[in-house]
Amino acid sequence: MAQDLEIPAIPQNTWAIHRVSSAWRVALLGLLVGLLYYPVLEKLVKDWWQIPDFSHGFLVPIFAAYVIWMKRDTLRTTRLKPSWVGVVVVALALAFLLLGVFGAQMFLARISLIILLGGFVLAFGGTPLLGELRFPLLVLLLAIPIPSIIFNQLTFPLQTLASELATALLPMFGVPVFREGHVINLPSMSLEVAEACSGIRSLMSLFTLSIFYGYFMEQSAWKRAMLAVAGVPIAIAANAMRIIGTGLCVQYWNPDKAVGFFHEFSGWVMFLLALGCLFLLHRAMNLLMPHERKS
Repeated sequence: MAQDLEIPAIPQNTWAIHRVSSAWRVALLGLLVGLLYYPVLEKLVKDWWQIPDFSHGFLVPIFAAYVIWMKRDTLRTTRLKPSWVGVVVVALALAFLLLGVFGAQMFLARISLIILLGGFVLAFGGTPLLGELRFPLLVLLLAIPIPSIIFNQLTFPLQTLASELATALLPMFGVPVFREGHVINLPSMSLEVAEACSGIRSLMSLFTLSIFYGYFMEQSAWKRAMLAVAGVPIAIAANAMRIIGTGLCVQYWNPDKAVGFFHEFSGWVMFLLALGCLFLLHRAMNLLMPHERKS
């Protein structure tokens, strides 16, 4: 009984013991990182504001911060095991920053910040702390616009797929269609499936929101993964329905209003319907596997 009372309740090397003594170091590192990455972060925020395809980036840091806040009790009791490997990771991140800045590769410069944060966590907290913060760090990748070369490679096939789906389905509603590339010729006018209509915007936004939704509404890791993956075909289908709806309005209503107000408004409607489909898919998964043990 006496021996049991002598066992320490909390390990000596914990987040709770070190957080006060290391607060000034964290503040100093934050200031240095802010000064070092200010031009990169300024351009990133401008891209979020000016490019609709990446406007969801504003939500990502907020979500990551919320995840960390929800894990605060676990983080306080996580045993710290500082590792020199973290110093190597920090050096790698700084090398990426230099390559990105001097090589005009903004993607490398931006992704280096996430690598740098991971390196700091590994250097000061070790693998246990990095394991706890792995998810919010990886989520930050969603806030970084993908490189233009990859973006263009995704946009073209999405344009083709959207135009092919619309061409295949519009005749079912009595609308004769003739497609030339990404141009859908209707009896009253022609519709071009431009880059903005490729669905890449809704795809990226819905994929991000599907990850958020899975985190808040589901405990099973594999169900979260399925919800995230399902966001891709749901976004593609929703974009095709938007184009089909525009074609129907051109044919049976008013061409000018169809390519103006309706085309813009339908984007929001289809996005909400896509979120509804994600919710219904989640409900169906839970109905089919209601007794699955939480991970």
